[in-house]
Amino acid sequence: MTETLTGDAPVSRAAALPRHPPGDLAIWVFILAELLAFGVFFAVYAVTRMKNAALFDAMQPNLDRNAGAINTVLLLAGSWCVARSVDSIARDARPASVRWLGAAIACGGGFLVVKVFEYAAKFAAGINLATNDFYMFYLSLTFFHFMHVILGMAILIAVWIKARAGGYSAADHRGMETGAAYWHMVDLVWIILFPLVYVMR
Repeated sequence: MTETLTGDAPVSRAAALPRHPPGDLAIWVFILAELLAFGVFFAVYAVTRMKNAALFDAMQPNLDRNAGAINTVLLLAGSWCVARSVDSIARDARPASVRWLGAAIACGGGFLVVKVFEYAAKFAAGINLATNDFYMFYLSLTFFHFMHVILGMAILIAVWIKARAGGYSAADHRGMETGAAYWHMVDLVWIILFPLVYVMR
């Protein structure tokens, strides 16, 4: 077995590796359930699109791809900030960890603002769930994700408050890892949703 030395004592490389995914096991069960729900939603969308290709192709250009692209950048930046926050607390750099969490929350807030303006434009044009199949999927899918962004932000805010109070350290920051895991899931879903609904024809 390959060994590494820590001081004078040999330590196996396998023993040095983490024995569990980051965060609580419960959040991973929840994340898998959420991904399954989104997966079913995406599959139904794909099947419906195949049956109504002309309608979907005609309606898709009416979406604001610039807004979708901006939101993609915001979520990717938010995930990067969350990762930096976890890395910082793992080095006991609490002030930096708090700042990175604040930046991630700001990115999430930016996403919500852009999405609200996007929804407002559609509703002002008289578009709703009953307009046609394409807009039914667009509104329901993106709003389902919108609610997950709100939940993710609520989790990050709770983690940020605890981090500011000194509730995490290099030795104990599983709660922060739990929040980060959920936020990364929200980001991953949007990375699939954006090209699927806004771009792919």
